[in-house]
Amino acid sequence: MHTADTALIVIDVQESFRHRPYWDEAPIPYFLDRLQALIDGARAAGLPIAQVFHVDAQGPFAMESGHVRTLDGLRIEADAVFHKSRHSALVGSGLGTWLVERRIGRVIVAGIRTEQCCETTARHASDLGYAVDFVTEATLTFAMTDRHGRRWEAGEIAARTELVLAGRFARIVEVSEALTGSIARAA
Repeated sequence: MHTADTALIVIDVQESFRHRPYWDEAPIPYFLDRLQALIDGARAAGLPIAQVFHVDAQGPFAMESGHVRTLDGLRIEADAVFHKSRHSALVGSGLGTWLVERRIGRVIVAGIRTEQCCETTARHASDLGYAVDFVTEATLTFAMTDRHGRRWEAGEIAARTELVLAGRFARIVEVSEALTGSIARAA
C-alpha cells in the first residue's frame, strides 16, 4: 500500500504505435531514456504507477492485434493497468476511481501522444481538481500536417502543448522536478 499523495500515469506507451504510418524511430531512444528515468524514480520514491493502454475495436490498437502491450525497450511494473477507448485516461477506464481510493492529489503525466491523450488527460485531471505535472520530455509525438498543408514538427507540437497547459492546467516539468515536486496547483 502506497501512502504518497502523488501518482505517475503512463499513457499509451504501447507497440500499437509502431504500426501507424507516422511512426518515427529517431526520437525513441531519448523518449525511452527519459520515461524510464521517470518510472524508475517514481518506483524508488514509492509512488504508485498506473499504466494506461488505448484500445480500439480493430486495427493495431485492438486487443486481438497483439500490439496492446508495453513498447519494447521500456521496463515498467505498474501498480495498476487500465484500458481506455477515449482520449482522456480518466474516461471509462477506472483510473479515476483508483486515484480517489488512494487519496491522490497530484498526478504526473507522461506517455504517447503529447498533444492528444497526454494533454487531454492533463486538462481533464486539472478540471477534476488534481495538481498536474506534465513531463514533456517523457512524452512523445510525431509530425503532422494541418489542413492548410503546413507540416508541424514534433518539437513544435510539444511546444504548443506546453504553451496551452502551463499555468492553466499543469506545471511543465522535467523528470527531476516531477520526482521532487510538491503539490503545486495550476492557477
